[in-house]
Amino acid sequence: MTHPVVVGVDDAASTGAAVDWAADEAALRGVRLHLVHAWQWESPEGPGSLDAALVRESGERTLGALVERVKGRHADLHVSSASAEVAPREALTGLSADAQLLVVGSRGLGGFPGLLTGSTSLHVAAHAACPVVVVPGGGWGTTGGVCAGLHSREAGDEVLSFAFEAAQRRQLPLRVVQTWSYPLLRMSGSAAPPVYEASHVEAEEIRLVDSVLAGWREKYPAVPVEADIVRSGAAKRLVSVSETQQLVVVGRHGNPDGPVRRLGSVSQAVVQHAKCPVAVIPFG
Repeated sequence: MTHPVVVGVDDAASTGAAVDWAADEAALRGVRLHLVHAWQWESPEGPGSLDAALVRESGERTLGALVERVKGRHADLHVSSASAEVAPREALTGLSADAQLLVVGSRGLGGFPGLLTGSTSLHVAAHAACPVVVVPGGGWGTTGGVCAGLHSREAGDEVLSFAFEAAQRRQLPLRVVQTWSYPLLRMSGSAAPPVYEASHVEAEEIRLVDSVLAGWREKYPAVPVEADIVRSGAAKRLVSVSETQQLVVVGRHGNPDGPVRRLGSVSQAVVQHAKCPVAVIPFG
């Protein structure tokens, strides 16, 4: 059976944008969309209480309304739904093992309106076994393309593969961002200002990026590719670029089953502050 696109839902108002994005993606991939509403009852009255039953019924109504929303958007899309009485982060990371893609809203499940990104969304982005897309509440542009954050000294094949596939699927251009800064020199145990020619450092970065992208350009000839190589902080540049893009793709170090499962500082900053959906791709 083909693995589905899974989307975590809370109330219909706060997760509508995430469900719409996930539905469009599932339609593009030609796979099932699976909606999951997860909640954990922590009242001393227990899960069998009247209040718990009301929460359960509310969740079922939310799922039903969102399934109808998806059907109105993609009438032929195969849609399934389920509720789970377990912590949302546990439910979603568990489902990620059998999903092509996991989609969550930027507030996360049970988040507060004032938060940029909910703790559930950050946890899932850091621990899921599959790629995760964090979708903000809406309002991003529809004229930009796909942007990928590249670190030319790391393989990053998973990040570029996802980015090229996304761009090709949507018939959009791909912008590959590589940032650089002057290396620091160490003198007597402390960092000293380096003496480098900016043009030399930039030329080396261009050479490295061209080398990395050469094979990808051949594999995806229909995808227009622009290399954006700038002297800047990576997170700062990617967040800035997100204002004109439809999707930003970043990597996440570590195997979710291994000892290192985390979002790096750049990926976390981009997830928290980007103006468009952000895909977090596990690699390494």
